[in-house]
Amino acid sequence: MTKTSSQILGPNVSCDKDSIPPLVTSNPLDRETWIERAMIAHQSALISYASTILNDNELAKDVVQDTFIRLCDQDAEKIQHNLKPWLFTVCRNRAFDILRKEKNKHHLDDSQWRKITSANLQPDEVIDQQEKMARLSTYLERLSHNQRDVIILKFQQGLSYKDINIITGLTISNIGVLIHTGLKRLNEWLPEDFRP
Repeated sequence: MTKTSSQILGPNVSCDKDSIPPLVTSNPLDRETWIERAMIAHQSALISYASTILNDNELAKDVVQDTFIRLCDQDAEKIQHNLKPWLFTVCRNRAFDILRKEKNKHHLDDSQWRKITSANLQPDEVIDQQEKMARLSTYLERLSHNQRDVIILKFQQGLSYKDINIITGLTISNIGVLIHTGLKRLNEWLPEDFRP
């Protein structure tokens, strides 16, 4: 049974991705709360990220579940200060393990991209946005694997170059070059209606 944040933290305590306090005791109950807070803060972003790699939302949920199971087996004191990059690294590696096993990579489609739409958008604007996202995903597929991966991590997940470095193992300067050349290619390929 999935708990809500108010059930875990109490009705007046919130938990977002930047407010997970460090684990300060070895008390198992404190550790459990710390892991649950990490799940609340990062689970959605991890599922979204794994979905872009696997093109399968249910499989992505399994990968994220496995990521948090692996978190339970770790020494929290060693990873608590780099929790987000650690989670994304484990999630990414697990997703690629599955891809290697299946040897079957599908193209992204618009259902894999999480879209944050304004409540003020009209239905025709929402449809237009969804069509643009579907078209954009076909352009992203044309990029190299590394270019696509760093662009997704930077712009979809909002990660820093340092976090992307930890997750992918690429150097920070290489990440910058991949993002620059990937965006340059996208700019060349994208039609005028995609440009600001």
